[in-house]
Amino acid sequence: MDFRRVYDRRRSASDRWLIVYACENGLPHRRLGMSVSRKVGPAVVRNRLRRLYREAFRLTRDRLPPGLDIVVIPQGPDEPSLDQLKDSLPRLLGQIARKLGKRT
Repeated sequence: MDFRRVYDRRRSASDRWLIVYACENGLPHRRLGMSVSRKVGPAVVRNRLRRLYREAFRLTRDRLPPGLDIVVIPQGPDEPSLDQLKDSLPRLLGQIARKLGKRT
């Protein structure tokens, strides 16, 4: 996945837990990328957040619009619950899909 292409498309949505960027990828499936800054904390904290966000993506895949490249950026070092992420990710991607003109 090309992160620059996703960022250049400038389609994003955010809430208290994460910032989500997305753009079309021309494929029948979704692709996930994560950008976790060192400002979030040491490697242990960053890796924990990556695992948590990846699991939320896996569990909500059927509720997400297909054909998107998605970049997820944590908003801070606070760790959300898995349930909060499972609610947040589909909602934010739905907002972006509407901006892109995709069906959810």
